[in-house]
Amino acid sequence: MYGMRGLGPRARRRRTRASAAVSGAVLGAVLLAAGCSAADGAGGHHGGTGAAAITQQPKEADPFWVNPDSRAARQAAAYAKEGRGAEAAQIRKIAEQPTGEWIGPENPEREARGFTEAAERAGRTALLVLYNIPHRDCGQYSQGGAADGDAYRAWIDGVARGIGDRPAIVVLEPDAVLHLVDGCTEDAFEEERYDLLSGAVDRLKSLRNTKVYVDAGNAGWGHPDEIQEPLERAGVGRADGFAVNVSNFYSTGESLAYGRRLSAKVGGKHFVVDTSRNGNGPYTGGDPDERWCNPPGRALGEHPTARTADPLADAYLWVKRPGESDGTCKGGPKAGDWWAGYALKLARASD
Repeated sequence: MYGMRGLGPRARRRRTRASAAVSGAVLGAVLLAAGCSAADGAGGHHGGTGAAAITQQPKEADPFWVNPDSRAARQAAAYAKEGRGAEAAQIRKIAEQPTGEWIGPENPEREARGFTEAAERAGRTALLVLYNIPHRDCGQYSQGGAADGDAYRAWIDGVARGIGDRPAIVVLEPDAVLHLVDGCTEDAFEEERYDLLSGAVDRLKSLRNTKVYVDAGNAGWGHPDEIQEPLERAGVGRADGFAVNVSNFYSTGESLAYGRRLSAKVGGKHFVVDTSRNGNGPYTGGDPDERWCNPPGRALGEHPTARTADPLADAYLWVKRPGESDGTCKGGPKAGDWWAGYALKLARASD
């Protein structure tokens, strides 16, 4: 693990690897299910059976798209089929909420089009996460990314073509700026990364109905002045704002305070907060270097909504998909894989 230089105790934030590219069959199922579900239906446990179709949340508070064929939705359906109604009802707590769609490396245009078309059909906004920067994650659990700068630019172009004029919120490259700050990313790749991030902001902001938030760490990363200049070089001034707490566990209050401090450093930019797993705050036990990785005793956080407690916070989002592993630690599968047992624990802890 790497710690931020000059920031005292290590407070590293990590997240899952982007999910594998969605196949044409899965996208077809998404579109079919979206077309069959009620556009304005509210969520609920539907008697606790877990067998009812996944529908959308009320648009006035939660305008983001719920994927009716998510891993959580499929798990809830499987539990219901097995007669495990209590478990199905717990997993529905995840399945009924909109979560980020992490665009894979192979078919960015098809995936972005599939998700945004399904969202538009339901009268909602798609939440997309772009996580494919070259030299991603410094060779650790979520290593990978595009082969080089040209491949990344082509990938971003594919995503942009797929989104088109449909509404979308994009969280851009978790960790990419922060790994420039903490020294994890090699100096030789620094200028290219800034160029790629800035170019991605410009390409995505050329779209009519796309909002872009550049990842900017979390409340455990130290003082915002360590991040200000790198974030500006990455193009935050031309983006809609920045994202905080992606795949991490800091409380909503702590995240809002961090976001406000950072906003004051970057021209009053707005921000979004990942509340997917922050219901019990951060984990403080075990190995300090891996407190971010599948920590026990965590809980689902506040539901996604555009009605937040702060005028600078545009939304609470579930950017990280609850139930997907952070990596092969504490008995978890590889990063990005679904882990039903962990999902159940998150849901039960949120009661």
